Amino acid sequence: MQRVVDLSSDGLHVAVHRGFLTVSKNREEQGRIALDDIGGVIAHAHGLTWSNTVFTRLAERSVPVVLCAQNHAPVACVWPLEGNHAQGARLNAQADASKPLAKRLWRDIVVAKIRMQGAILASAGGEAGAFDRLARKVRSGDPDNVEAQAARRYWQALMGEAFRRDTSGEGTNALLNYGYTVLRAIVSRAICAAGLHPTLGLHHSNRGNAFALADDLMEPYRPLVDRLVFNLVRDGAEEVTPETRSALVRVTSFDLESIQGMSPLYMHVTRLAQQLATIFQAGAGQLELPSAPSPLVLSALGRQPEATT
Repeated sequence: MQRVVDLSSDGLHVAVHRGFLTVSKNREEQGRIALDDIGGVIAHAHGLTWSNTVFTRLAERSVPVVLCAQNHAPVACVWPLEGNHAQGARLNAQADASKPLAKRLWRDIVVAKIRMQGAILASAGGEAGAFDRLARKVRSGDPDNVEAQAARRYWQALMGEAFRRDTSGEGTNALLNYGYTVLRAIVSRAICAAGLHPTLGLHHSNRGNAFALADDLMEPYRPLVDRLVFNLVRDGAEEVTPETRSALVRVTSFDLESIQGMSPLYMHVTRLAQQLATIFQAGAGQLELPSAPSPLVLSALGRQPEATT
């Protein structure tokens, strides 16, 4: 299982010892995790210190280190230079991908995202019929920006009329920021392992966005984070805490249906990135995008099963 390491306490020292990532404070070890089990590292604490070996050992395993601001949104990423034996050929194919291919893939991603949003709304007791209709309207490249039309309906329908998505906001917005950061780290690792580069996106192309492709591929999975945050807020969560961070990290192991059967989200994302690399090289193909779980499963997203006696 790929685990996300969250460095949120101030004054930590991070090092590597005999195949483990170790975290200590005031020279006392706080915890350790096998390097091979790490899917991503998220750092948003003050006074962190690192040994250089941390970055080299993580890079050898295609593990990104994401540095976050106080609002838990990523601002930088330590990115491995090599991620796959065929990286050179795949990077060239990614850079040379035709616009029609990129537009078709983006259409499929947007359709999957909108349908997932509809399923999330339905699971929360909302009216989701419009989202199926919107999904059917998406054309190659989404020139009509149906994605934005769906978003305008989606947030207030899910979180309430007073809610506004604000990446600089606190409370629910900060929880969403952190959940998306976890997702972005896992998707970035999958992209690197597939021999692709996260900056060369299908749709997102802002020069300052080092995660353009990661932001593209994570779109259909974002609503899962939204439902998880919805559950946390409904249960009384108001800010990012160790408990809410732990719950949000669990989205990476959430089981999704696939052609191979049920598999955790991080495995689904890994296959998706590998499929994309193959499509770039072949110039054709289809992505296996996630389909929505049942409402009952979604309603329990992020919650620990109750202990039995």
